[in-house]
Amino acid sequence: MYRLFLVEDEPDLAQVLSAYLVKEGWDVQTFADGGAAREAIPLRPDLWILDIMLPLMDGYQLIREIKADQPGMPVIFISARDADIDRIVGLELGSDDYLAKPFLPRELVIRTRRLLERVYERGLGKQAPAVNRTPVRTAIPLPPYLIDEQARMVRDGDGHAVELTAKEFDLVLFFASHAGQVFERGQVLDAVWGADYFGSDRVVDDLVRRVRRKLPQLRLETVYGFGYRMVRA
Repeated sequence: MYRLFLVEDEPDLAQVLSAYLVKEGWDVQTFADGGAAREAIPLRPDLWILDIMLPLMDGYQLIREIKADQPGMPVIFISARDADIDRIVGLELGSDDYLAKPFLPRELVIRTRRLLERVYERGLGKQAPAVNRTPVRTAIPLPPYLIDEQARMVRDGDGHAVELTAKEFDLVLFFASHAGQVFERGQVLDAVWGADYFGSDRVVDDLVRRVRRKLPQLRLETVYGFGYRMVRA
């Protein structure tokens, strides 16, 4: 059973969202403010759902501390504020998805399920149902980097781990698994965010920029007028 932490200061909304998530068979714990949620970071749930506007500590501050504790922790942002600004800032801080209020609770359930499957079916630490599991390779060489698919980790030429968010790792793994192939933004969206993603395909460009910054020797090339491809050294 997956354990989810929901941080939402509107009691009625928190109750509704929690009920929908629990109905899926997940263990859900709710927090009404950022301070209480901060104290729960060491408990390391399987996924966080964060409102941005929170008492005591906002979602931006909270995700920084969550990612400092566990860089690969999946996070979904929810917010009633300007969607474009919050989505961009959220991506920069390492969020994996974003929902602008108002939204249907069922949409949150779908996005949560897709994110859990995408992260944990590859063996981050939880066991997904056997029917959904896919074969896991030990490592993918991508000189000077080494991609450890099972541990969801990228190591540099000196063997040091490079801190990546869940989305950043998924992007690297996708391109490394299809080296030499060119993909349009829409194809990358489907592979990394899921077919149910609603939003601009420009999030792909933002994620590519972040990956290039963290892995400067990675040959992730822009194919102008089309998309991107990974080239092996």
